[in-house]
Amino acid sequence: PKVAASPSPGRGILRKELIDHFGATAARAVLTRFGFVQGWRLAEAVQAQFKWMSPEEQPLAGGRLNMIQGLYRLQADTADPCSVKGLTLLESFEAEQHIAHLGRSDGTVCWTICGILSGYLSCILGKEVYALEERCIGRGDHACHILVRSREEWGDEHSLELSFFQHEDPQQWLDTTLHEISEHLKETEKKLHDRRRLLSRIAREVDLDDPLGLVVKSQAMRQLVDLARRIAVVDSTVLITGESGTGKERIARYVHDQSPRSRGPFIAINCGAIAETLLESELFGHARGAFTGAVQNRPGLFEAANGGTLLLDEIGEVSQGMQVKLLRALQEREIRRVGENICRPFDVRIIAATNRPFTEDLASGRFRKDLYYRLNVIELHVPALRERPEDILPLARILLAEAALRMKRSNGGLTPRAADQLLRYRWPGNVRELENAMERAVALARVNRTDLEDLPEEVRQAMPAPTGQGLVQSLEEVEKDYILAVLERNEGNQTRTAKQLGIGSATLYRKLKSYGVSSPKAPHPTPTT
Repeated sequence: PKVAASPSPGRGILRKELIDHFGATAARAVLTRFGFVQGWRLAEAVQAQFKWMSPEEQPLAGGRLNMIQGLYRLQADTADPCSVKGLTLLESFEAEQHIAHLGRSDGTVCWTICGILSGYLSCILGKEVYALEERCIGRGDHACHILVRSREEWGDEHSLELSFFQHEDPQQWLDTTLHEISEHLKETEKKLHDRRRLLSRIAREVDLDDPLGLVVKSQAMRQLVDLARRIAVVDSTVLITGESGTGKERIARYVHDQSPRSRGPFIAINCGAIAETLLESELFGHARGAFTGAVQNRPGLFEAANGGTLLLDEIGEVSQGMQVKLLRALQEREIRRVGENICRPFDVRIIAATNRPFTEDLASGRFRKDLYYRLNVIELHVPALRERPEDILPLARILLAEAALRMKRSNGGLTPRAADQLLRYRWPGNVRELENAMERAVALARVNRTDLEDLPEEVRQAMPAPTGQGLVQSLEEVEKDYILAVLERNEGNQTRTAKQLGIGSATLYRKLKSYGVSSPKAPHPTPTT
């Protein structure tokens, strides 16, 4: 049977308040025990009012009554809670409310339902049994699956989950939770202290007070972070532009963390990585039976991010049909699940990001102008790494240190030769490419410090770019820089350098002498034909 009615949405709000104020552990303990008592009272009422029911029918009655109340919808062939197969919930009001108010969870969330089933069956069967959830819609599973076993049958493996049923005194929950929070804070503080000490040793020039470890040595990044901090306090839609790998998602998360929505979820989706046919369902959700494989109602990311921030990455890859639906959702501040006629309001801050310029797409009509203007209320442009060379070495040292920590290897930083070569390279892949290069350096380093040979081939081959205070170098200066760079790459081997440059050894010797580069011995002139 279909769910006849839905419990009050106030339960979802109560759950959110409990988690926000006391943490997930205390909230789970309260809701589980509350459900246990509720289930026990329900069983007593069934026994008193339905005395004609046989002992075999009474366990099944609780499930039917819960469905009538709108708590869940059972799969028909798993209606017996005491069976080995357990119970399969195709819909769960508790999981839906958790997603709506708190977003998707890393673990199971049907705590009240498990408590109700445990209390009801313990009273009916005359012995303590406990319902524990194996799979849950609240963490992204297709259905919730609950098993009912006695304490002995569960064994010690599930002792932590069973502990939520044990405490009669609510003060014990709070005392236990406060202790866990205290220990967690101590552990987090130690990790932050270790990271701060590491950064202060390896990257002294980095401002350690910058949130999220953002490196803002360059003027361009200082202006970007300052603008992001100012717009975070307002709820306007933000468009973040910049090349791939520049850190657009990190800037989006910074805006979220500095905003009043920081306690809400931050959810990011790469619109270019999802097929067009699935993107609508992923964003807006779908109703059961809306398409093949839709076996249950499923909230979308707009609902999952309620109260927080939703990042639409690679927004420029969205099809025109989907652009129309996004535009309507942003204008009306409500969405409609695929296969439903019900409009659901959402309270989400939208941040869009793209690595492609909109100029051509707008001119050709590939991207709708009305959607562009709706998204581009405030624009944050993340400069490419080559445009902020002051940030290259601080970033490299931080990424090098973090890679060394992950791999549990010691690394004393960059040698002068390696640091100089990092500044010469153009970094077309931006910060992401730099991160990969530093991870490779840590993995391949033979000694405690990262040297030139530990860098990727394309970085080692980089030649110095023309420099100057807005002046063009002369040909002689360009030639000098190039010859010296090739000589350095060959570790001072003049014979190999002359061969690569296509000049004689004597010619190279004369040029080096004019540059003030000493040589142990003048080479013999190369014979010519």
